Amino acid sequence: MDKFKTLGLKLTPQRIAILKYLDGNQEHPSAERIFKALKKKFPTMSFATVYNTLEHLKKKGQLLELNIDPKKKRFDPNLKPHHHLLCEKCNKIFDIYHEIPIPISKLEEEGFQINSSHVEFFGICPDCKIKK
Repeated sequence: MDKFKTLGLKLTPQRIAILKYLDGNQEHPSAERIFKALKKKFPTMSFATVYNTLEHLKKKGQLLELNIDPKKKRFDPNLKPHHHLLCEKCNKIFDIYHEIPIPISKLEEEGFQINSSHVEFFGICPDCKIKK
């Protein structure tokens, strides 16, 4: 929690709960999912608190916003370089840690500065494939 004190975020009980929910979370939750998960414990917490906290963390580089799900924004607290796969049946997002070589030297020759890259995959996960 100490690292979040330096981000200019007032650590209210609701915000601490959001940070704890995100810590190590690999589900790539949406703001709605986080809100529903914490609403029972914090009935007076507003959706705006969740959304604004996520936006603040994203702007400070502590959270990735994923747009892979066409239905809603999803968030990833894992800042290590990786890619994502969206199961088109169950809408789960999976982390992909394989290096994917993409020749970008042409872009660099044209004057682009490449700071990072991210590849999105769409398919069907093993569980949904079995259910078929």
